[in-house]
Amino acid sequence: MGKRKRLMAEAIKENKKKVAFASLNNHGVSAKKTKLVVDLVRGMDVPRALGVLKFTPNKSASVIEKLLLSAIANWEAKNPDRDIEDAGLYIKTITVDQKGMLKRIQPAPQGRAHRIRKRFSKINIVLGEKNS
Repeated sequence: MGKRKRLMAEAIKENKKKVAFASLNNHGVSAKKTKLVVDLVRGMDVPRALGVLKFTPNKSASVIEKLLLSAIANWEAKNPDRDIEDAGLYIKTITVDQKGMLKRIQPAPQGRAHRIRKRFSKINIVLGEKNS
């Protein structure tokens, strides 16, 4: 491997250490309801976001809080020698997408049927370090 290629690979590896990622597939709440909670914490510092999620009365808030803790653990695994308080972690990006749905039939009067759509969502969190 050439010198320039090795230096580039090392730079990419260092940049990846500054970013932590966590995702959740098939969350049992629709993306529309989950986006309301996600919009509260987008771009916040991690400790403040954890506080907001802890006191938000929503089913998605507790799941997003667990996912955020998972992303923090992933960052700690990548950086065992660094301290979380000194890193200044913040939520770089957080996205919610519709994953799929279960389609069910609900009997209705006079021989009719109504369709029930049970929607799922996919949540991705990327944590970044503030450059100080």
